[in-house]
Amino acid sequence: MEKFANLRNNKNFNKVSDIIESLTRNTNPDSVAVLEEIGTNSSIDEVRELTSRALVRRNEHDSLQVVISNRGKGINDMSTIVAMSTINELLSLENKEEAMRVLENTISSEGFDEEVKENARSVKALMALS
Repeated sequence: MEKFANLRNNKNFNKVSDIIESLTRNTNPDSVAVLEEIGTNSSIDEVRELTSRALVRRNEHDSLQVVISNRGKGINDMSTIVAMSTINELLSLENKEEAMRVLENTISSEGFDEEVKENARSVKALMALS
């Protein structure tokens, strides 16, 4: 992991960041699948963080569902840096309607484990106060 210690200062990180940003702006729904498959599954915290934030900024049902409803991704990431960064990005959304819908669907669905539901409840409460 030491080789990733200064990843943000690495020129390759800038390339990865540019790719994530391009996929975020791409209107093709397949770009969400690529961000989920490659970005949110990365072994590098910084890449997962950038990807989660990018998915939130898209502010679409499918992209929000990735970072809210999936175990081990976004608000449910094992890295507190990734989880908190995702939560902060959710809180900063101007239009929170779709995020609130995805949070409510996650909370009320039987298809998610209790930990994912509890995280969604906590984030929903924070968003209601912001």
